[in-house]
Amino acid sequence: MLKPILRSIPENWRHLAAGCLLALVLAGCSADEKPYVEEPVDRLYNRAADLAGTGQWSKAAEAFDEVERQHPYSTWATKAQLMAAYAFYQNNAYDEAISAADRFIQLHPGHKDAPYAYYLKAISYYEQIADVARDQQTTERALEALNQVVQRFPTSEYARDARLKIDLTRDHLAGKEMNIGRYYLRQGQYIAAINRFKTVIEKFQTTTHVPEALHRITECYLALGVVDEAQNAAAVLGYNFPGSEWYVDTYAMLTGKNMKPEAKEGSWLSRIF
Repeated sequence: MLKPILRSIPENWRHLAAGCLLALVLAGCSADEKPYVEEPVDRLYNRAADLAGTGQWSKAAEAFDEVERQHPYSTWATKAQLMAAYAFYQNNAYDEAISAADRFIQLHPGHKDAPYAYYLKAISYYEQIADVARDQQTTERALEALNQVVQRFPTSEYARDARLKIDLTRDHLAGKEMNIGRYYLRQGQYIAAINRFKTVIEKFQTTTHVPEALHRITECYLALGVVDEAQNAAAVLGYNFPGSEWYVDTYAMLTGKNMKPEAKEGSWLSRIF
């Protein structure tokens, strides 16, 4: 319908008319849209902080992002970047929290709050750790991120908690290796099982799984008929963990005898050989 109308208008007025009609069309399309209004940075930040204060984390994250969008070079924008990451974390939006923390780190590597950004990234991975029956890629990423906190900021308040979580994360990874090793053992795949248990001993030697790993290695070697290697693994177990239940079970498995209570604290080597 626009073409016939335009043809009835003198040549030198057509462009002006077209422009007026276009403006009317656009005005009609945007009549219901709110016009963009830039707000003072302190008002935007306080609104976001209020949303966070009432636990409206999703809305708070969006509001903190708006601070940076409208005032990207302000001091408030720097604070808002980190607060957005925190709001995402509180909302269990871990991927978004990690991305926001990474962005803060890249833009402000020397900022006084950089240790917290690294820590926030680490715990966002840590809280996603799945049980040992599932893939442990996130656990490995958590361990890497926690190690970064300790290595980069060893005296910070976050390093103390990161060290505790590192121990738990390593124990979890060792548990995964043990889980796979036990599966191979049940299937009669003794060499594959031994390799998994050795990984626990070599890579995760400070975890709680090492005594069982030595016991299982002994069990595998006995199943293969390699008695000397079984006795070597048992000797290491007895020397390092003389009071453990795995020590008692291994002794019984090798000798066919139950260990007397008074003998548990003596020399393993003198009893086996």
